[in-house]
Amino acid sequence: MKFIDSQDITGKRLLIRVDYNVPLKNGEIQDDNRIKASLPTLRLALEKGASLVICSHLGKPKGQIKPELSLRPVAERLEQLLETRVEFIDDCVGQKALEASGALKPGQVVMLENLRFHKGEEKNDPAFSRELAAMGEAYVNDAFGVAHRAHASVVGVTEYFDFCMGGLLLEKEWKYLSRIVDPQRPFVLISGGAKVSSKLGVLNNLLDKVDAMVIGGAMANTFILAMGHSTGRSLVEEDLVEEARDIMHKARDRKVGFYLPVDFIVGQGPDSQDGVEVVPFQDIPDDKMALDIGPATCTMFAEVLHKSGTIVWNGPMGAFENRVFAQGSYNIADLVGGLEAETIVGGGDTDALIHKLGIQDKFSFISTGGGSFMEFLEGKVLPGFKALEKSDG
Repeated sequence: MKFIDSQDITGKRLLIRVDYNVPLKNGEIQDDNRIKASLPTLRLALEKGASLVICSHLGKPKGQIKPELSLRPVAERLEQLLETRVEFIDDCVGQKALEASGALKPGQVVMLENLRFHKGEEKNDPAFSRELAAMGEAYVNDAFGVAHRAHASVVGVTEYFDFCMGGLLLEKEWKYLSRIVDPQRPFVLISGGAKVSSKLGVLNNLLDKVDAMVIGGAMANTFILAMGHSTGRSLVEEDLVEEARDIMHKARDRKVGFYLPVDFIVGQGPDSQDGVEVVPFQDIPDDKMALDIGPATCTMFAEVLHKSGTIVWNGPMGAFENRVFAQGSYNIADLVGGLEAETIVGGGDTDALIHKLGIQDKFSFISTGGGSFMEFLEGKVLPGFKALEKSDG
């Protein structure tokens, strides 16, 4: 795979796929971190004398034009951050977009309207891919967040360029996630969040690669149930009890340490403010829910993690949105952030948790892709990577 920092792009008109799927409220951007993450690639391209045609999706308009999902506010914010004029085009294909792109001079920037206003984007339609590719002379993918999507702007367009490459953000994701293949040991996976079902692929794929697994969040409840213990009113996936039991057996057979909570903080529900107590894992009351890991579990998990060489973390330890059930997640975040191990984090909730604490700089790497990160951990080939790898470039 080729990347922009090692390619001659002087004078080239670049079609750059970014991930500007940012949260909007009444037309106002609530979090511009994804825009900021793209700036190194854009600045490098401009410094090298390229012109830029920037494209992205926003939300799920499903092939319909929805003004509330326009990228215009994003273009305005990008102009402020990039400190250079960003001309916004109110379509991503068609004569107007083609003329604006074709008229660009080195150092100039245009941004196209939401790709998903056209059904051809998500369908990876060849005709739409060809139209989009006509906007540039070379293609740059810097959108890891959609690298798992076989969409026109991610895969289809690469068929119509002789010159394709990854951006700096994509390169960083590629390098860090590739280290999982040959990690510093001991290699530990921390897996949390609500459901085992969303993590089955990751757990099964990494059983052959990790030295230990640390399980928290509501997904731990299904494993507790699989061990024959009552989980009260806790969120569980009863249809996955056998799968959970099978994973524990595989871990034992492969001598992979498998660590479940030994105590929980329980309450009436995720919004509870009172009636909260700490109980051993085998004593969850029938009328309560396990909503966070307890202090003894934090101590046990810390002993495992302190010995790690590489840690991959996805999913919080409890219902951290409520401060009453946030301490377990906070403890693990502070602990992992303070270790000398290589620490790789992915997933929207985990990312939000770390940014909420303001400790993002303490981790080796925080992935920008939720679905892409998970599919990479599952051992799947990401369509966006595959398209760049097979490109002649």
